[in-house]
Amino acid sequence: MTQAGFLDSKAWGFGLATISSDGSILDVWYSNPQLGTAPSDAVAPETISSMVGEDARRRVSSKVVLTEVDLTAPVADTADAYLRLHLLSTLQVKPNTINLDGLIPALPIVAFTNVGPVALDDLDELRPALTRAGISVYAIDKFPRLVDYVTPRKVRIADASRVRLGAHLSPGTTIMHEGFVNFNAGTLGVSMVEGRISQGVAVGDGADIGGGASIMGTLSGGGKERVAIGARALLGANAGVGISIGDDSVVEAGLYVTAGTKVTIIDAEGERSAKAAELSGVANLLFRRNSVSGRVEVLPRAGVGIVLNSQLHG
Repeated sequence: MTQAGFLDSKAWGFGLATISSDGSILDVWYSNPQLGTAPSDAVAPETISSMVGEDARRRVSSKVVLTEVDLTAPVADTADAYLRLHLLSTLQVKPNTINLDGLIPALPIVAFTNVGPVALDDLDELRPALTRAGISVYAIDKFPRLVDYVTPRKVRIADASRVRLGAHLSPGTTIMHEGFVNFNAGTLGVSMVEGRISQGVAVGDGADIGGGASIMGTLSGGGKERVAIGARALLGANAGVGISIGDDSVVEAGLYVTAGTKVTIIDAEGERSAKAAELSGVANLLFRRNSVSGRVEVLPRAGVGIVLNSQLHG
């Protein structure tokens, strides 16, 4: 096995690149990215080559690019970055299994519109004409919406603006209106998401991320630990975690548990104090706050965790 976590660390794809007036790449759409090495006789599909041309409204042109990358190496450029994001969102690689060093610097900040990206340097000058043409800006960002590039299979997304390209959403996942999924993060099975899944976080099969719940990631000053949520686990409404939650475990609504949170472990042997970090990833636990004393308590729980509504996730 390679560093990337699969037998072949190479990937390739024909993409449609949007080129700004200064010659820089704003984005790349890959219709069929692949793992492995590009065949010597590979030809760009008609779905991409037929879209080559210019769009004077946005002051951009489109051209076909063939991108080949080593997924164990750092990201080299914008086309490379978009290919890796596509591989995550097409479920060909899982979060945290490929090298994403240099990805964010390789992505330009652009104005994403309902007809494609516009270079920021051109936006103010083009805005009146864009408005007359019915073209509106929905984001100024490095990451676009997932649904503008990839159609995830058997997945519901209530608010497309809250799921970035590079999110990994397994079939049966439901993302409600307040749910958010960052790049290099997502679900490994059927899950309900009404809270925030930050970069680097993987949520196990059958888990429920309650309304307003938050999972600590590793960007913007976060810690280095990759947090995971176990199978059939539940984060209650407005709960939060900075440690991994094991299979069949529950975090009470409104409770935020970080690595340094002091907890009281209550089990058959009695009570003892510890830091929550010692329980990271341990299965069959209930995290709760004692409503009288205010202390955070951890108790063992038996059996399987939550069971999702099959009518919502079928």
